[in-house]
Amino acid sequence: MQNINLSRVDLNLFVVFDAIYREGNLTRAAETLNLSQPAVSHALGRLRERFDDPLFERAGKGVAPTPLAKAIVGRVRAALQDLESTLTEGLAFDPAQARRVFTLAARDVMESTALPPLMARLQQQAPGIQLRSVRIPRRDMESALSSGQIDFAADVLLPVSDQIEHQSLGEEQLVVLMRPDHPQAGQRWDLDAYLGARHVLVSSRADGPGVEDFALTRLGKVRDIALRCQNYYAATQVVRETGLLLTLPASYADHLLREFSGFTTRPLPLALPPLELHLYWHKKASRDPAVMWLKDQLTQLMPARSVKD
Repeated sequence: MQNINLSRVDLNLFVVFDAIYREGNLTRAAETLNLSQPAVSHALGRLRERFDDPLFERAGKGVAPTPLAKAIVGRVRAALQDLESTLTEGLAFDPAQARRVFTLAARDVMESTALPPLMARLQQQAPGIQLRSVRIPRRDMESALSSGQIDFAADVLLPVSDQIEHQSLGEEQLVVLMRPDHPQAGQRWDLDAYLGARHVLVSSRADGPGVEDFALTRLGKVRDIALRCQNYYAATQVVRETGLLLTLPASYADHLLREFSGFTTRPLPLALPPLELHLYWHKKASRDPAVMWLKDQLTQLMPARSVKD
């Protein structure tokens, strides 16, 4: 038998092979496949050339398989069934039976507040699904979605091409976290009080201002940043041990107040529009029912979360 380059083989030939084997007659095989008898004969001729074997020989009014055809029919049928199952699974996603790994690009606030309820739902409805949460620089988000490196990204509203689809998850306000015994906690709270304290800035970037700093710059103001760190949990522990203030998403502050003692909040004394959080995915993924199913879970279970950076 010749060495076969699969990329050069019409897989429909094996559908014809299976039909001939099952029917034992080229005419009936053609009727089953809704093809003409010459088309079936031509397909069989191509298979005979590939395998260098007749595959079927005349037997009465029909045909009988050769020893080679009998030897390969089981593997051919198994392969066809696997392909059919793959196509069926792609069209009808069953979360309970799915085995899939999804990757979400998210910031640490979302990991803390959204992943627990999301994983609880996945364990109940789709125990075979695995989720990876990673951090992707915003400049790389679209290329990561296009290449399949990530399936989703959750971030603030960003400019993207028409190849990237997105859905709003809500809006987020910023608040200021401090210790209950902080000097500012019992005094008049305004912009002067905010600027009179020292601050923690959370950012994955090595330098550059935060959202609130842009607003302050427009007012000709600068705050005193004592610490710049990469995640909010570390920043909250610093706030607990020091007199520093932390400006953070209200949803994460609410989470901290429910779970831990030793914190209090004040509204941000700046006129800032709320931050919009969006879920992003590539346009081609909209044809994948598994991705769309997980999108529904994310949008249902991920209330407005800021990913301020």
